[in-house]
Amino acid sequence: MVTPAKKLDSNTVGLSFAEETSIGVVAGGAEWYGLDPNSFADFGGSIKTMARRPISPSRQRKKGVTVDFDASGGFGIDLTQTNLQRLLQGFFFADLRVKAELSITNVKQAGIEEDYEPAAGGDGFFANDLLFAKGFAVAGNNGLKLVVSGAATSVVSTTALTAEVVPAPRGTISRVGHQFATADARIDSSGTYPKMTTEIAGKDLTKLGVLPGEWIYIGGDTAVMTFATAADNGWARIRSVAAHYLEFDKTSGTMVNDNGAAKTIQIFCGRVLKNEVGTAIVRRTYQLERTLGAPDEDQPTQIQSEYVIGAVPNELTINVPIADKITADLSFVGIDVEQRTGVTGVKTGTHNAVAEADAFNTSSDFARVRMSVVGTATALFAYFTELKLTIKNNVSPNKSVGVLGSFEVTAGIFEISGSLTAYLADLAATAAVRSNSDITLDIVLAKANTGIAIDFPIISLGDARAKVELDKAIMLPLTMDMGTGAKILATQDHTVLMSFFDYLPTVAC
Repeated sequence: MVTPAKKLDSNTVGLSFAEETSIGVVAGGAEWYGLDPNSFADFGGSIKTMARRPISPSRQRKKGVTVDFDASGGFGIDLTQTNLQRLLQGFFFADLRVKAELSITNVKQAGIEEDYEPAAGGDGFFANDLLFAKGFAVAGNNGLKLVVSGAATSVVSTTALTAEVVPAPRGTISRVGHQFATADARIDSSGTYPKMTTEIAGKDLTKLGVLPGEWIYIGGDTAVMTFATAADNGWARIRSVAAHYLEFDKTSGTMVNDNGAAKTIQIFCGRVLKNEVGTAIVRRTYQLERTLGAPDEDQPTQIQSEYVIGAVPNELTINVPIADKITADLSFVGIDVEQRTGVTGVKTGTHNAVAEADAFNTSSDFARVRMSVVGTATALFAYFTELKLTIKNNVSPNKSVGVLGSFEVTAGIFEISGSLTAYLADLAATAAVRSNSDITLDIVLAKANTGIAIDFPIISLGDARAKVELDKAIMLPLTMDMGTGAKILATQDHTVLMSFFDYLPTVAC
């Protein structure tokens, strides 16, 4: 018996995505990742028809024909720690750069040591690394751990672990930082830029995997893990990396010399995503799956669906309003759309549920936001009311005779722009705009021992006309155009760099 549904409700709708193996093709055993959107925009296919308009005494048009088809997908979503990391790779045309990250099948099985046992790659972890473990059934096997040593199939921890065979999906361990030996980490502020140095022979800080332009956090949650000088702790952007030092060009405070006596200093880092250059540029295409409920009330498991095929990330807007959540609007340009009935069902593969995570808010989850002239520490503004950042890949569909829709897409220039409205306190800010000063902007979000840092190495500001209204603060609307930081430093040849911290100390949040 078939009982057709009289209507379908929006609350029956679901959204997932999978990465294609080539444009328009998704593997049969693909991983589908669930999303929890707030809204949809232009999702599906837009059909263009052309009516016949012959010269005729009747002065009437005749039935038209289908001449074109545009596929696109768009949605709005709250920003959480994890929900957009995979998709952001597509918008940045880049791979996430991980420090060391492994899937774990066994914990403390092969021997008597307190170790995680990957199939391979454990020698990418080094003594005194800080790792973060997650996804294990035994609670004590999760969390922040200090590494004793790493070998191909064994990563030994100082923390007692419980024997566990880890079923799929596997647990993971990832390097999230480093703990220096007693008095090993020091601050040297004698040069043009401050440095964190180490004197231990054979130690190589390049093995941490940190990059120029990347943000780290200095200091742990206990006094022995932080520098005695408060200004030497906190957020810092790396300018250069060598075997025995990390050099910084942005810091939370004005660093001063500190020999780190009796201290075992901790630093924390994340996986990095930046727009790449040359052969490091990677284009990803996706299939977006939107389920639309069951059309037969007697077959509630027969869910119909529609797919945007060959979807290339086109535009991403991050919205930061006052006293609200941070949200993101994403849009994709596709080559086709596929619709599947409830009887046919959704495409095969592993459908992963939406990962539970809290949204970042715009009131208490900002650990740092700073706009300044490059090379200076003084912020141009103390406060602002609204911020919007837009990333565009300027994607256009490729049309052809004999093809309904598109056979491919072409990506244009990678472009980032933005706007904000700041509280005006000093006309030096407008002078910086008029003189076309090199401006830099960084934002750090942190909550629940996790965080995201976003850095724009160089910006050109525009507008800057003071807005004066009765009984209100004077406001300064600004427009922003971001560019490559190569003008400032050759190794910062990106327009934006994001760091995703799997773990941060409580003091950083």
